[in-house]
Amino acid sequence: MERNALTVLAAFSAALAWTAPALADYHIVKSIQVGGEGGWDYLEPDPVGRRLYVSHEKHVVVIDMDALKVVGDVPDSPGMGGVVFSRELNRGFTANGDEDTVGVFELDTLKPITKWKATGRRPNQIAYEPATQRVFSFNSTGRNITVFDARTGTVLATLEVDGRTEFYAMDGKGMIYDSLQDKGTVIAIDAKAMRVVATYPLAPNTQPAGTTMDPQTRRLFVACRSKAFLVLDADSGRILASFPIAGGNDAAKFDPGPKLAFASNGEGTLAVVHEDGGDRFSLVQTVKTEYGARTMAVDAKTHRVFMPSADFGPAPAPTPEKPNPRRPMIPGTFRVLVLEP
Repeated sequence: MERNALTVLAAFSAALAWTAPALADYHIVKSIQVGGEGGWDYLEPDPVGRRLYVSHEKHVVVIDMDALKVVGDVPDSPGMGGVVFSRELNRGFTANGDEDTVGVFELDTLKPITKWKATGRRPNQIAYEPATQRVFSFNSTGRNITVFDARTGTVLATLEVDGRTEFYAMDGKGMIYDSLQDKGTVIAIDAKAMRVVATYPLAPNTQPAGTTMDPQTRRLFVACRSKAFLVLDADSGRILASFPIAGGNDAAKFDPGPKLAFASNGEGTLAVVHEDGGDRFSLVQTVKTEYGARTMAVDAKTHRVFMPSADFGPAPAPTPEKPNPRRPMIPGTFRVLVLEP
């Protein structure tokens, strides 16, 4: 009888654990006012230094992730690209799309050090791969990837990918995965060998943008602008699951503690998918955010989600040159939304 009671209790506990993700209630709790003019793109958290680096037109805004306020700035980073860092080298790196360079700055002082010339046009995303201590500049309109030695800035290789690179994911052990938006594929890059070792087609899904990963289970989460959030096996490329999302996606992130993957969509929603285990996945929440909040970062310590946003005016009338004109951003309204579960 006692054994049966324990069995029932264990089953009940498992059921509670299974349904817990569905009870998550991500919502906006604060808006960090930044201001200024111009747009934004990617942002990157430093979980040790407790800083959040947010690209903003020609500079990088630095936010204290605990105090939730602006505490610094990295100047002369034109092009609204990505930003990454290496704590062991005390270096930060920016993708400067307007001038086809990678900026290098001191992590502790935020002081600019130098710039490296990329081998392709419009660096947009940038990665620091810790196993090789190499910087990968994803040159979106150049349709290639520049590999730098992170210590010296020496160009080690140029990877021709014949596709418009989007955001990447890494396993921390030498593999990088990147979406090629106009090709509808994900490529697997061996960072040590500096070559593409596999290509995964996503059809019928198109325009992949945000890519993230659970390195433990080796599952990729790929958000597509065709309004699908995919789960892939990182080693075979097999699509394991697909969930509907809103349009305008530009980022995906993974929080390893609660096993949650997020897709931020410019139409004004945040999709939350839980990794249930055993190749089971659940869409547990669709959060209403703000129009234009298309990129994000996740703090694995507090489980907060940070999403840049702004106010926008009405879209201008369509023209033959611009049949789908964008709504203009209102100067001075740039901010970073803070969401908590």
